[in-house]
Amino acid sequence: MMRDGGLPRLGHLRGGPVVVLGLPRGGVPVAFQVAQVLGAPLDVIIVRKLGVPFQPELGMGAVGEDGVRVINSGIVRAARVSDSELAAVQTREQAVVEARAARYRVRRPRQRLDGRVAVVVDDGIATGSTARAGCQIARALGAARVVLAVPVAPPGWQARIGADADELVCVDTPRGFFAIGQFYAEFPQVSDEEVIACLDRAATPQSPAQASTARAAGGADPPARSEEVEPRAGDIRLVGYLAVPENPEGSWSSPTAAAAAGTAPATGMSPAS
Repeated sequence: MMRDGGLPRLGHLRGGPVVVLGLPRGGVPVAFQVAQVLGAPLDVIIVRKLGVPFQPELGMGAVGEDGVRVINSGIVRAARVSDSELAAVQTREQAVVEARAARYRVRRPRQRLDGRVAVVVDDGIATGSTARAGCQIARALGAARVVLAVPVAPPGWQARIGADADELVCVDTPRGFFAIGQFYAEFPQVSDEEVIACLDRAATPQSPAQASTARAAGGADPPARSEEVEPRAGDIRLVGYLAVPENPEGSWSSPTAAAAAGTAPATGMSPAS
């Protein structure tokens, strides 16, 4: 995608009928920057991974809004998860989906997707189950085209998504992929408060000058993130630093998000060998 010589950039979507949809919680700060660069509204599609009972980080599927469910039958069989165990996990995670939907949408309605391009953004792809669920929800809500964009994914990740997205874009597909977090210097949990802050800030109208600055800089820093980020993409190390002003509200900078939008930040990021 998003680097010279990579997959097609997202820049061709700028100015079109686009809605950027972050997958909470980790995908929302990345989606915030993509939305800023594209000049598009930001919303969320709420999905939850169905973790294997004895190894919750291993996804055996996902559930989402509107009753969407994606199951990775291969992992279910390999982990010998029974029907009752799967049902229990699904019930628990569906309750989280409903609770988050109520919290995130208390001050704003869902963005209409009818006839628009839905850009579904996550912080990376592992099994692909949550991303597939997000794409299916966007399609069910009437999106004319679904684009899935992520900073990092394993080689061959396109086969995991299949026809659930019309366009697949990724910053890097490094060899030796084991987990998304291994390509971030720090990979903290994103809080509900951070998600809501991103949505609130994205909903605040920008002046033309602010919008132009955001596009030139690769998107404004999403609010309420303060950790240093140093993701690795193959042999390339992208070093990010944070300048904190007096009485800050908080900001966070993501080189991979800027790359996802087909730009490079003007400040705060530099490639390192």
